[in-house]
Amino acid sequence: MTCGAFGLTIAATGLRVTLVTAARSSSLLAERFDDDRPLDETGWYEVQQAAPALVPLGAAELRYCSPTPRSRATGTALGYAPLAQPALRDCDMGRWRGLTLAEVAALEPAAVDAWLTDARTAPHGGEPLLAFITRIGNWLDTRPADDGTIVAVAEPSVVRAALVYALKAPPATYWNVDVRPLSTVTLTGRPGLWHLQLDTALR
Repeated sequence: MTCGAFGLTIAATGLRVTLVTAARSSSLLAERFDDDRPLDETGWYEVQQAAPALVPLGAAELRYCSPTPRSRATGTALGYAPLAQPALRDCDMGRWRGLTLAEVAALEPAAVDAWLTDARTAPHGGEPLLAFITRIGNWLDTRPADDGTIVAVAEPSVVRAALVYALKAPPATYWNVDVRPLSTVTLTGRPGLWHLQLDTALR
């Protein structure tokens, strides 16, 4: 389908993938790299508040989640009965796993600077940002090619990586994407050709 005088071609059919960001397991200031803690009290409360809007997404033909405790718990609480996908795991942060950004910056400031400026480096000994984005993109591109619907509950970092990949944006764009707990984003299209869809809120 072509959009008016701008000549933008938008996929009218194809796969529809809705990503739901997992509820929180800590306050934003206490977030830790590659965190595997379960939902905290605030997270459970926020899931209950968001349920009326998010539960209907469970009608999707395929339902997935990141293999983290909070992603599994969020999907289960919303009635999705999601299948955990190893490919949707958080970025491997090596020796920084379990630490906050403030803690790492105090211990290894030069390493943090390198990590933030070069997507191909992994000063923590884990997974480079570019490799992480590519892994999430490969997951998107290997979904069933037929028209259909998917919902996936994922870590904020996974949603950020999926957006960067789908929009073919430079890896540094990853740091400019703010993903909040229980937010949603929809990608439509097919392998190698994805479109970001912003839905109008119905009140």
